[in-house]
Amino acid sequence: MEAGILWQTRSPTPSLPRQPRGCKIKYHSPAILAVLTRAPDNNMTGVTEKRKASNRTDKLTGLTKKTIYNDSWFAELAINYLSQQFQDATGLRNSKRGYESLAQTATDTWQKFSPIQQHGLVLQSLNRAIPRLILNMIKIMLPESTFKREYFAAFTTLFFAWLVGPSEVRESEFNGKKEKNVVHIKKCRFLEETNCVGMCTNLCKIPSQTFIKHSLGMPVDMVPNFDDMSCEMIFGQEPPAITEDPAFKQPCYKLCKANRKHIMKCSS
Repeated sequence: MEAGILWQTRSPTPSLPRQPRGCKIKYHSPAILAVLTRAPDNNMTGVTEKRKASNRTDKLTGLTKKTIYNDSWFAELAINYLSQQFQDATGLRNSKRGYESLAQTATDTWQKFSPIQQHGLVLQSLNRAIPRLILNMIKIMLPESTFKREYFAAFTTLFFAWLVGPSEVRESEFNGKKEKNVVHIKKCRFLEETNCVGMCTNLCKIPSQTFIKHSLGMPVDMVPNFDDMSCEMIFGQEPPAITEDPAFKQPCYKLCKANRKHIMKCSS
């Protein structure tokens, strides 16, 4: 997960998350942060620079402040189960528990294996976690349709907060019609925990897109926003090739825990 935290604040209001290709997602109008009386022209530059600096500080504070999760018994069970399947697939063990164990396994995998191997190991973990019979039933009984896209979006929001953090369903335009087929993850738990762009793209984005399409029969494009650690899952939309995907052209965070290369050189 390799996005440099370079706050591009060209206006005093925070920028909206970038809109995915081909989707017109509705966002609420940005709130008015302040009403300023007009200052003399010769002071405007100084005022603008101060506001930019303030916005950078606010944004940095929001990203560096760790989200606290109070996982339920179900969430802890799911996290430990997925972590165990991941460790079985990779052969890498650690003594941690809960989400720390899952993140540690991901870090160890990122450091030990190539990107292609990482994709395969995560896919193997997901296939271990869910019985093939259930996957085949979902794929056969639910052909791609508006219902399936909206069902997947709602299901992800309700049952996977333990993995990615709080999310909400959003509307987009799909084939000329409006559908509720987008999951907006407010601040990705995996990205926040690992703090690495390369781990996001290689251990989450690519294998998840592949698994959902081939095992569940649903194309999905995961569009991470490395500025605010949010992400959007657009069900029904084919993702771009890795060589054309903007997510793979991002430098990593300066505080990246893995501190390794993906496509862009990690910041030091």
